[in-house]
Amino acid sequence: MLSGLFIRDMLLIRELDLTFHPGLNVLTGETGAGKSILLDSLGFVLGWRGRADLVRDGAERGEVIAEFHLTADHPAHALLAEAGLPDEGETLLLRRLNGRDGRKQAFVNDRRCSGEILRQLSDTLVELHGQQDDRGLLNPRGHRDILDLFSGLGPQIAMVREAWKSQRAAETALADLELELEALERDRAFLEHAVDELETLNPQPGEDEALDKERRLMQSGAKVREDVEKVLQALGAGGAEGPLSEAARRLDDIDHKLDGLMQTARETVSRALDELADAEREVRDQMAHLDVDPHRLEATEERLFAIRALARKHDVQPDDLADFGGQLRLRLDRIEGGDKGREAARSNVEKTRHAYENAAKTLSTKRQAAARDLDRIVGAELPPLKLERARFTTRIEAGTPGPEGHDLVTFEVATNPGAPAGPLNKIASGGELSRFLLALKVALKSGRGVSMIFDEIDRGVGGATADAVGRRLASLGAEGQVLVVTHSPQVAARASHHMRVSKSVEAGQTRSDVRVVADAGRVDEIARMLAGETLTPEARAAAEALLVG
Repeated sequence: MLSGLFIRDMLLIRELDLTFHPGLNVLTGETGAGKSILLDSLGFVLGWRGRADLVRDGAERGEVIAEFHLTADHPAHALLAEAGLPDEGETLLLRRLNGRDGRKQAFVNDRRCSGEILRQLSDTLVELHGQQDDRGLLNPRGHRDILDLFSGLGPQIAMVREAWKSQRAAETALADLELELEALERDRAFLEHAVDELETLNPQPGEDEALDKERRLMQSGAKVREDVEKVLQALGAGGAEGPLSEAARRLDDIDHKLDGLMQTARETVSRALDELADAEREVRDQMAHLDVDPHRLEATEERLFAIRALARKHDVQPDDLADFGGQLRLRLDRIEGGDKGREAARSNVEKTRHAYENAAKTLSTKRQAAARDLDRIVGAELPPLKLERARFTTRIEAGTPGPEGHDLVTFEVATNPGAPAGPLNKIASGGELSRFLLALKVALKSGRGVSMIFDEIDRGVGGATADAVGRRLASLGAEGQVLVVTHSPQVAARASHHMRVSKSVEAGQTRSDVRVVADAGRVDEIARMLAGETLTPEARAAAEALLVG
């Protein structure tokens, strides 16, 4: 709800501080007094597109501040959080500056922001309705949303959105699979050859290192064999073994003669002979590996070189060839199983499409029922507004499927019996249009914390019709907040808060001002609206009668 509007140096306004209240707030005044300036200033701070020359003559910049009261569940809170802007709870301050050079600055709760953020917030804060309304009811693109709001179809729409999301995901998955299989098919010949080559060679992790080690041993075996033979000779009977054996024999004789005096020495030499024999056996065993088989060396080198060549070919490490081959095999299997996967993906598309169509059809049926209810309620509002011969129809036809179904919704009217119905914004005249809009708003009851602004929506009507318009505006105001710029005394008489816009000339400059009128001042203002500037007793009496009625 709009609770305050501060304007400085905008058009004819030097400085103005206004307070607004729940209920029906009306702005009255002579033509040209500046009522439209208030709407222009409000539109400016809300980020709406409008006239560029808003700065007052003689001022360097204009400024507008709008204060709104928010409920705890107001959608503006979510927008503030998404934009990373401070949230002050119940109070929302919008501030916008307009320099003489055309540069603009916008602030939300004293934090700098873009004009786009202001426009997004404005959609949750204010609805503007006039005879040439292009932001609300006259825009056919929003008629479906209006019908859904009226019918309370939020849960059903959520189901359709989810079904649409699933269908789109399934279609995307199928398209991606088709592209993948198409690319794989182009690589089939390569994959088949590469997999066959890898599986034939069958390289194993660690094999490259083992083969390289074996090859180096065989290559160096011939060189070291002669040295190993000399080691064996030194260890064997022709070397250390003979003297040690002779020493052991003599120690046995001495130990026997000396009653065990040489036992320790004899046992030490015996152990040395055992270890010498172990060393000789180990050297002889390893020497067997030094017997180089030329065929074995050739085979080892061929396999080692084949593994390394294949690794270079596929730009992987030799130890990774096995895993790489497995990956290629999976891709090849993907091609060979492509038809099955494609069929499963197509089946999922059909399944999700069927689910979406069922959900959209159910939603369409409920919209048809809601449309009949809306037509009936709006139709009941037309006779009091002197449109008893007119018909209002909500037309629903099939359109392009989307996340909110496939219905195209258009509000149509026929203003004369027998005349064909047509779009609301093309058939109704100015005066008729304002009343159709009002009937729709009464039927929708869509305040939802939004301040509804009607800009001379009562133009072209008077008498009992204007009174009916005033009563319905008051009814809307009772459920929230309505601001009306009006020339109709019948509408002004229904207001719970009344402000008068006036224009004056000071020091050669024209300025607009606004003041609250109440009690006798309000009687005088409504009398002026009835009779002009000359206030007669009859005009005051008529004004009092309107206020009482």
